[in-house]
Amino acid sequence: MKLLYWLDEWLTLPRNEQQTRLPMTGNDLLGDVFVKYNFVDVNNPLLFTFSPAGTNVQEQDLHPDFAPWGYHLAQKQNVNVIAFQHLGKSNWFRNRNLIFFLEQLSTLLTPFNCRLGYGLSRGGFAVGAFAKLLKLNQVLFFHPVSTKNKELVPWDDRSSTDIAQQFDWQQDYHDLDLGDAQGYIIYDPTNHIDRMHAKRYKQLTHLRVFGMGHGTHATYLNKFGFYKQVAVDFIQHQQIDIAQFRLQTKTLRFKEDYYKSLNKANVNSAHRQTLLSKAHNILIDEKEVHVQEHQAKIDIQPLIDVALKHQDEHPNDAIQLLEVAQQLVPDDPLIEHKIKQLEE
Repeated sequence: MKLLYWLDEWLTLPRNEQQTRLPMTGNDLLGDVFVKYNFVDVNNPLLFTFSPAGTNVQEQDLHPDFAPWGYHLAQKQNVNVIAFQHLGKSNWFRNRNLIFFLEQLSTLLTPFNCRLGYGLSRGGFAVGAFAKLLKLNQVLFFHPVSTKNKELVPWDDRSSTDIAQQFDWQQDYHDLDLGDAQGYIIYDPTNHIDRMHAKRYKQLTHLRVFGMGHGTHATYLNKFGFYKQVAVDFIQHQQIDIAQFRLQTKTLRFKEDYYKSLNKANVNSAHRQTLLSKAHNILIDEKEVHVQEHQAKIDIQPLIDVALKHQDEHPNDAIQLLEVAQQLVPDDPLIEHKIKQLEE
């Protein structure tokens, strides 16, 4: 466990000398969990990430450039990071090697005053379970899972819960234990099990996104940068701009793929299909009004001026500029006339 030895020695140095020893990067294999770390600045936040389900890496997949889930995101934000990647499909971070490592690690982090945790689903469970141990200040969770202990969450009847029973859910760190951590939990309130798990995180700010499901729309939301943008906001500022978050989720609702994903996820529920259809029709009208309001604020005159200035020397370029202007304001007769004139 190279990191523990390095930190133990590093802590004996004066703070100014600690900084001169950075950056420092490395990795360890802790039984069935791979950990990679990167320390860049003792004054910057330290981010812990744990991988979600679906990132089913095997030990043979590891290579020198392999990065656990969330590692590159932390690098781009120039924060210190310790990223844990579970190996194998069914792995809930219950391995004794990992737990021993974290217990030792928790005593060696005193120089880092700001400690953050970020995880989705299974990764969020791990962040929540080890938050008090690691003395995290702020946490961010998507798709909550508080525990797989059936005695504590008898209503969690997912297949993943049954599979998880191969692990010990009675010993330490089997349930959420946030300590003094504050932060955010983001989930779909129409997902009954997610909503019940979320209720157990009473000290966090709850942000609800209708229709995001649990894992069903992860690829869809990721395509539009939803997770990344929220995480970047959290990492950079240790808080989320809730007004901006609401605007972002509203923008998602204007995308047709959103409803395609929801319809697919609820194909067996006629009641939900009807509700989705009504919501979709309402938002089609809302979107049209939004577009019209946006177009009304656009000043296309500079585009027209440039096109007219260069129409003799570069007529094709002028046409392209006018076509862009026409897309912004489709019903302008002057633009249409000018395009036809240049094409003749």
